[in-house]
Amino acid sequence: MTGPIIDILMYHSISGHGGATAIAPEVFAAQMRAIAGAGVPVVTLDDYCGGGALPARSVIITFDDGFQDFADVAWPVMRELRFRPIVYLPTNYIGGHEGWRGVASPPRKLMGWDTIRRLQAEGVIFGSHTESHPDLDALAPETVEVELTRSRDRIAAELGAAPRHFAPPYGIANPGVRARIAQHYGTSVGTRLGSAGAAEDRHDLPRLEMFYYTDPARWRAHLAGRGGGYLALRRTLRAVRGSVLKPWRSLM
Repeated sequence: MTGPIIDILMYHSISGHGGATAIAPEVFAAQMRAIAGAGVPVVTLDDYCGGGALPARSVIITFDDGFQDFADVAWPVMRELRFRPIVYLPTNYIGGHEGWRGVASPPRKLMGWDTIRRLQAEGVIFGSHTESHPDLDALAPETVEVELTRSRDRIAAELGAAPRHFAPPYGIANPGVRARIAQHYGTSVGTRLGSAGAAEDRHDLPRLEMFYYTDPARWRAHLAGRGGGYLALRRTLRAVRGSVLKPWRSLM
């Protein structure tokens, strides 16, 4: 990859439960301090799309789902370091608990609108994660449109401006769905594993699952530019797992 390299970090819950969608608070704090210690700039998706010069290496911090532990645990750490993250909100669940596929036990609480408005005033950016957190590929086109527009309009009504950025639930969005997303949002991030370049498809942006970087030495090596071999290994293992699971899914 030539030109600037942008690592778009993917988080969900900063807590002690939730499996691969949770990072322990002390691990998260160490990951954030490592970014600061390495001198890698934290930028926003607006910076990425703005057309200006980007640092040779930078980080964008993203959170899916809007869990309450973002406000309680994650944001205080990032606020102290002056990092500006983005949180993608599934609007039907705001103020309640997660209720989609793969929920933790007990289900985790999501932030309410009052908390979200307070965080917005403090510098947090918010994007859309649909209304009901569905697999968009499994929906009829008109239902996809409803999920995209109603979540956008609810966030606009609550926060005073329409969100510019989107994350499809489970990272699932086929080319047709991505084309619909592009009609309403400036970017879309998924779960494709990798770092982004400046010329990346803005509606198929890769991310780094931070569950893979809970080892401090491995994360520091990545920030120092020495993590290519590990990232390639993780991509290979994902591809193998996907090829094994695909025939079974076709029978379901």
